[in-house]
Amino acid sequence: MRQIMDTCCAAEDDGGLIRQQIPMTDAAKASNLYMPKLATLLRAGYGLGDLRADAVAGLTVAIVALPLSMAIAIASGVGPERGLYTAIVGGFLVSMLGGSRFQIGGPAGAFIVLVASTVHLHGIEGLVLATFLSGLMLAAGGVLRLGNLIRLIPAPVTVGFTAGIAVIILVSQVRDLLGLTLAGGEPAEFGPKVAALVQALPSLSAPAAALAFGVIGLILAVRRWRPAWPALLIAVALASVAAVLLHLPVETIGSKFGGVPNRLPMPHLPDLALAKVLAVLPAAAAFTLLGSIESLLSAVVADGMSGRRHRSNMELVAQGVANSGAALFGGMPVTGTIARTATNVRAGARTPVAGMLHSLYLLAFMLIAAPLAAYVPLAALAGLLAVVAWNMVEKAEIAHLVRENRGGAAVMAVTLALTLAHDLIAGIGAGCALAAGLALVRRRR
Repeated sequence: MRQIMDTCCAAEDDGGLIRQQIPMTDAAKASNLYMPKLATLLRAGYGLGDLRADAVAGLTVAIVALPLSMAIAIASGVGPERGLYTAIVGGFLVSMLGGSRFQIGGPAGAFIVLVASTVHLHGIEGLVLATFLSGLMLAAGGVLRLGNLIRLIPAPVTVGFTAGIAVIILVSQVRDLLGLTLAGGEPAEFGPKVAALVQALPSLSAPAAALAFGVIGLILAVRRWRPAWPALLIAVALASVAAVLLHLPVETIGSKFGGVPNRLPMPHLPDLALAKVLAVLPAAAAFTLLGSIESLLSAVVADGMSGRRHRSNMELVAQGVANSGAALFGGMPVTGTIARTATNVRAGARTPVAGMLHSLYLLAFMLIAAPLAAYVPLAALAGLLAVVAWNMVEKAEIAHLVRENRGGAAVMAVTLALTLAHDLIAGIGAGCALAAGLALVRRRR
């Protein structure tokens, strides 16, 4: 089976589709499996029409990624600029080196829980170090050809931990969504966090709540009536204008973070002291596991939409380089993002150049228009992330499991419960163990 899989992957033609299945030498297999899609496509020829299509697609994705990158960073407990650093540096490297034609890399909502926990335990420097180490682990996984193993994780486990992450993201946004004032700091654990938010409900801010729910309603309306329009950017921009013109007493990026820098920082290595490396190693391993799952699922989605085939091991190597590269600039974890990748495909992208241009567009915004970000209300970004959390839940899959697969529903429920009660690794581990146990029982029967 392994030999057949290698032969099939190595037989990709320059267009990315399977053309033939002929035996190849080990050296030829490796050269194809570990060749970035960009190199393959440029070798086949790249014309002005391709550049025009990629430029339009890249701009479309950048418009989606701009508010989302800042919102994810803020929800993760870091400044909005780190989300932009991640999308610019990490996104560029993912597209330039990746094994997928359409993959868009950047900060992802799925990482909010892990990043926030890492910042709480180890600070920003610990987060940067964990991201750097995760990059090394991802690259090593690609070199060792572990890309296909990620697909062995049972689907109910993926559905369960994704739903758990979505719930945690939504709860983490309630404070900004409603403009609540907490007596002390917001607890990191799920249960105490919910209790603290409930106690703070009397401090609800009507202007903040109105902005947040206005953003949610506008995003849903635009997506329904004008799906080609950039709903996220329109909603956040209008909320920002309303807050300024009406002098609403709401917290903004400027009031909390002092705005967004208008340039990238100078790259530097994180502190690699052994004690610090050992301290953040569990977080780095969690980033690696979630990043590999998320990025390869995103690549599979792009394959399904386009009829192409990605190179999973090259994709892991690229994700590794991108994470370590983003860490050099103070960024956070990078992964393939399903929604932005799907947007890239729908926008007519032809090559990875579209993803590279998306990063350059974001860099241009930072260089030219970064001061405008200071006026964005945090309530607007909370509303945006509430929509993201809702979209993360695979509602059709959950309904299917509940109706037709009791064992799968049990695996999903256990994964969801432990993700909420403990953490993501516990949820995935328990879910996989239960799925394996149920599979053994079925075989014996």
